[in-house]
Amino acid sequence: MHYKEIYFSKAEIFIQNKKFEYYSSPILSHYNFKHAYFAKSSSEKFLRVLGNHFCENYINCVSNQIHSNVIVFGSHSQEGSKADADGLVGNKFNQNLWVYTADCMPIFFADKRKRSVAALHCGRKGLEKKIIKNMIKIFDNLGTSRDDLLVAIGPAISKEHYLVDKITMTEFYRKAEDKNITNNLTKAEKDLCFSDSNHFKEQDLNQLDLKRSAYKQLLNESIPNTNIEISNLCTYKLKNEFNSWRRSKTFSRQWNFICS
Repeated sequence: MHYKEIYFSKAEIFIQNKKFEYYSSPILSHYNFKHAYFAKSSSEKFLRVLGNHFCENYINCVSNQIHSNVIVFGSHSQEGSKADADGLVGNKFNQNLWVYTADCMPIFFADKRKRSVAALHCGRKGLEKKIIKNMIKIFDNLGTSRDDLLVAIGPAISKEHYLVDKITMTEFYRKAEDKNITNNLTKAEKDLCFSDSNHFKEQDLNQLDLKRSAYKQLLNESIPNTNIEISNLCTYKLKNEFNSWRRSKTFSRQWNFICS
């Protein structure tokens, strides 16, 4: 199981005399999928102008995110009619699929052959509720081959800054980790996945690695590791670039989108 976090390229645009910084996934850019993981300068009031910069006259699709495993089609959660969901799947060729985050993972899916796309808001609860598995099932129904499905996990909190108590950690692995996922792993790989070497004994806290857990769930759904990219950017650590709920209990979010 080859796990690696990589550099996502950074760019900036100026709209209405305001600078917006964003990051891009190399693999999605290589296959010409328009997308952006915006920094903290983004907000919901700028979605129209930001979307039009990349995809003029597209419809913005935004849901009310509730840390669920619910996924809807973009046309069911457009401007003025938001659905309660944490995943959006493009079902028309003129949609911007938006998710907002402040430590959770913004995850984009793209079929490089059929050009279908989707966006997920996924944190600890989303992993526990197997929202990734639900998304893969939808792509199965769309006729997507596992070899054609690209997945890019954007800026999110790193394990060093996501600390949970022992009960939460145990419950997470019980719900989020499929025991079958370890069947084909070496002992060294199992130790890397499940070791408690990062235990904070004085506080009885443990580091929880959301990005690695998402990666394992993707592998368990037979997504090739070469089709998965994971950003090395930590929303908690980079306080000048990202909002972080764990760092400052802010209600501000950064916005992320992919064009259908």
